[in-house]
Amino acid sequence: MQEFVFDHAFWIALIQIIGIDIVLSGDNAVVIALAARSLPEADRRRAVMWGSSAAVVMRVTLTVVAAELLRLPLLKVAGAGLLLWIAVQLLLPEDEGEGEGQMVKGGFIAAIKTIMIADLVMSMDNVVAIAGASKGSLLLLILGLGLSIPLVVFSSTFLMKVMERFPVVVTGGAALLGFVAGEMVVSDLFLGPWIDANAAWLHRALPIAGAVFVVSVGKLLAARKARKAALELSLGEASPESGTPR
Repeated sequence: MQEFVFDHAFWIALIQIIGIDIVLSGDNAVVIALAARSLPEADRRRAVMWGSSAAVVMRVTLTVVAAELLRLPLLKVAGAGLLLWIAVQLLLPEDEGEGEGQMVKGGFIAAIKTIMIADLVMSMDNVVAIAGASKGSLLLLILGLGLSIPLVVFSSTFLMKVMERFPVVVTGGAALLGFVAGEMVVSDLFLGPWIDANAAWLHRALPIAGAVFVVSVGKLLAARKARKAALELSLGEASPESGTPR
């Protein structure tokens, strides 16, 4: 361990990894805030901590195998599709479930799953940079990403408070994820070269289209879900069991 303490190259590389992760972790903080915003306060903290920690572990694992993964054609396109689906789901109202305890437990687990999957998808764009800065050192990689956890936790906690006060930020966060999905498509190993050569305008159009798609579909499905819930509520109130005649 002593050789690392006095190794300037080690510390420079560590600072580079932390810097890269700070710059590229904004999207991840948005996902965590969106996924955990509807949980009770105590479960929010747990979801943020567990989700952030799990995301870092997954990112380390992904970075280790990045060279092989990123050679797969259409990998980013598949990831973009998954990210679009996640972004749309984050705009939908929560299901109440059968009971309060079940709802809280299900919401907590669902939030953790969402954070992990979304982080895995979005990490495909920055694993190469992090892997390059670590210069093959797993210790550097783990230290750099581990030290970034407090930043992501703070950012996501701050964003949740902003979302509570300004609900429009929720829509903006989901739109950002759609924008990121569009960027993933244009940088895909298989489609990217064709887009560069034949349709460079897609570099601007697809990210915008992704953001518009998420907001439009998310709002449409949320409105449909709200109407269905209102209809079920009105039918329940008018049912014989409720003591009110139809």
